[in-house]
Amino acid sequence: MKLWKKIVIGFFSAYLLLAAVVWVVVSLPPAHFAAIVAKLPTSEKPGLLFMLVPIGPLMMLARAGHLKPGNMAPDFRLPLLHSQETVELASFRGRKPVALVFGSYT
Repeated sequence: MKLWKKIVIGFFSAYLLLAAVVWVVVSLPPAHFAAIVAKLPTSEKPGLLFMLVPIGPLMMLARAGHLKPGNMAPDFRLPLLHSQETVELASFRGRKPVALVFGSYT
């Protein structure tokens, strides 16, 4: 095999390995993912990683979820604001509709 083919195959293999590492990182649970991403360059100074690997599309694929319209939402428990009590999503099942709003309320 010619030298240039070996070089191309080497670069392609390194790129696939880098993309696989990025896929594993974006597939981690949110707390682990955030700890790793906090150490990466920001979008203002993206660095070589962000220019080489399509992190946005990989993240959208990894975090797309598997729920379809009509599926039952997974149960979870959250603390009530300004209280020690918690509320569980399953406690509303069959009683009343629930709207989840994520974002700032101030």
